Amino acid sequence: MAELKLTKPLSFWGGLDPGTGRIVDRHHPQYGECVRGRKLCMDRTCGSTSSPGTLVEAIRLGNGPAEIVLREPDMTVLSAVRVAKTLYDVDVEVRIQEDD
Repeated sequence: MAELKLTKPLSFWGGLDPGTGRIVDRHHPQYGECVRGRKLCMDRTCGSTSSPGTLVEAIRLGNGPAEIVLREPDMTVLSAVRVAKTLYDVDVEVRIQEDD
């Protein structure tokens, strides 16, 4: 599985296009990269409380990451993958990796 390491926190709301899985925040260092089917490594998210909805929609459409690795627990990610599992029976593994 291909890995995508984000060098800056991402707000899924306005930062990710759920229809394509692409990072659309023009100010993000990984602008244009696609998260679809990849292992997404990031310290944490940032931004709006609407972010879980965007991540869930990307997962529902098959455009979300296959796995997410975080430096610290993040309620945006954890709630989104829980909703995706509950509503759509889609599993996205989330791991917390505090050190390299």
